[in-house]
Amino acid sequence: MDGRFDVKRLAVLDGSSGRPLLVLDRGAIGQRLSLGGRRGSEAASLGASQFGVVFLHVGLDPGARIPATLIHEIDGFAEPLKTDLSMQIAETPVIDEPLPVLAAPLRGGGYVAGDGCCDSIRHVRALLPLNGAFRLAQRFAIDWERIDGENRIVRGDLKDVRSYRIYGEPVLAVADGAVVGARDDLPDQVPGALPPNLPIAEADGNFVVIDIGGGAFVLYAHLRPGRVRVRVGERVRRGEPIGEVGNSGNSQAPHLHLHVMDHASGLLANGLPYVFESYTISASDEAGTADFDRAEATGSPLTLTPRSPPLAVRHALPLDLSVVDWGSSP
Repeated sequence: MDGRFDVKRLAVLDGSSGRPLLVLDRGAIGQRLSLGGRRGSEAASLGASQFGVVFLHVGLDPGARIPATLIHEIDGFAEPLKTDLSMQIAETPVIDEPLPVLAAPLRGGGYVAGDGCCDSIRHVRALLPLNGAFRLAQRFAIDWERIDGENRIVRGDLKDVRSYRIYGEPVLAVADGAVVGARDDLPDQVPGALPPNLPIAEADGNFVVIDIGGGAFVLYAHLRPGRVRVRVGERVRRGEPIGEVGNSGNSQAPHLHLHVMDHASGLLANGLPYVFESYTISASDEAGTADFDRAEATGSPLTLTPRSPPLAVRHALPLDLSVVDWGSSP
């Protein structure tokens, strides 16, 4: 017997009022429902004994009340029963608490927020089955790269890490805290492709983890070998240099991977939301991830839409492919 359930509609409702906050049709579901939670297995149907994870972002209008709970409403066709079914499931409390406010992780301007919030998939959907549970440490991660005056990420030999604008840039502590993890012995990878058969213990490359208090930990990954300046047990101050941008670990181009999580392990953790204290957005790559990937792979300029005047932002997380200026360079 065919045990398939075809998902036709998914709605996220305000748990108190029942008001729809997000409604997806079958086409949108087919882009977001990952069978087994595995990225790249998207479908709009579940087979017998299958499960899936739907990756959602629910936006609210400016000034709107944050719901206390969310309810999920699913409509679909159950093949074994030859009938349509509708169900409301998974009432979920909304966590509405103060977020960690971070200082700048880098100096100067021209930094591109790669693979960030909200519909990019490399971080947001990096769900991993580890030690018998699913973990999503990278839920709010950003890969920071830097462009030059001609909007290029890289200029010259694409296989040389020094050709990339961001390589060697000082990495700064985003808050006061204690160093609870660090590594500095792995080589830079040759740019152009992710390294094959990399042990999971080396995925973050050279890294630093800082306990910033309140159950929040900051991970800096893929740092330059021999340039990590802090050791486990040391305390750091906000703005203090802790290393340099490199290309170690599971990386195909020099960048700074940064995220906040609920445990000290870069993998055995779940990502926490956070905001930066202040920054300016000077442009964005509205051509999307494909344009960013092309620029990184070929050295061609990013296709940027400038903001005129630049947008000053406080206590927010930059959206995907925003170009961020942190302040004056040394």
